[in-house]
Amino acid sequence: MSDTFKALVLNQQDGQTVSEIRTLGNDDLPPGDVLLAVEYSSLNYKDGLAITGRGKIIREWPLVPGIDLAGRVLESHHHDYAKGDGVILTGWGVGEKYWGGYSQRQRVQGKWLVPMPAGMDSFRAMAIGTAGFTAMLCVMALEDAGVHTDAGTVLVTGASGGVGSIAVAILHHLGYRVAAVSGKPEASDYLHELGARQILSRDEMSAPPRALEGQRWAAAIDTVGGTMLARVLAETNYGGCVAACGLAGGADLPTTVMPFILRNVSLRGVDSVSCPFDRRMLAWQRLVKDLPAAALGEIGQVASLEQLPALADRITRGQIRGRIIVDPNL
Repeated sequence: MSDTFKALVLNQQDGQTVSEIRTLGNDDLPPGDVLLAVEYSSLNYKDGLAITGRGKIIREWPLVPGIDLAGRVLESHHHDYAKGDGVILTGWGVGEKYWGGYSQRQRVQGKWLVPMPAGMDSFRAMAIGTAGFTAMLCVMALEDAGVHTDAGTVLVTGASGGVGSIAVAILHHLGYRVAAVSGKPEASDYLHELGARQILSRDEMSAPPRALEGQRWAAAIDTVGGTMLARVLAETNYGGCVAACGLAGGADLPTTVMPFILRNVSLRGVDSVSCPFDRRMLAWQRLVKDLPAAALGEIGQVASLEQLPALADRITRGQIRGRIIVDPNL
């Protein structure tokens, strides 16, 4: 094993975020009880904001970005992991306040890790990534609320995005009737292929609702928030559930208590960052069997660390199609 490895490191100069490929040694890595060989990571919108400095993502400098990673254990002082074990890491502030996946090696806290489930490998895990993991947690929240496949139509907002598209695929695979909201008309065929039976426009679902609207949805997964979430709640059937995991449309919620007290609607928040271990493990095991491989969508490219600054600029400008898998060993 080489004494050195490469990593993409972010720093600040004159208030601006700058990135560089640096050669590091194990002693440069942060504290932790597990040393990993990183096999793959991925490029998410949040990673793009971090690398370009267009969002207030980074909390500590210098920092290796990359909010998720998968790889193998090189050294372990944690009782649950041994050399050679395959592992996945998402959440816990990695890539934001702790060093993340854009490195050939990383040292992390063993309590953040999930063992690689049978039937999964590092490449597929990062094709799924944080987005797919969050989608599975949302589906599990609806199941926990007692939403069965015969309850009626389940709505997914932001359906052409990473979380939404995988949620559509999982729900369809499980036997739910799915409706999808998208602001991209060109994504309609793709969403139908994933299993959406009905496509609604972003404009329709963004119109401010009355306190209660006609009942349309047995349940919903919302990745948008704001006025769209308010409309979803106003249109949810009696006894239905909405799992909320995003705020792309705003952090406010301009609604009333009417859906909750007159229709017995429940709103369940879904967090993927600090999700407890047992639920994390269950979600990844479920992803092996409940997410068809064809539903992962187009893999836009497998990128090297050197390509990330340019790709980060493009993803923040909406110019990336398909998932970007990051191979730090290219």
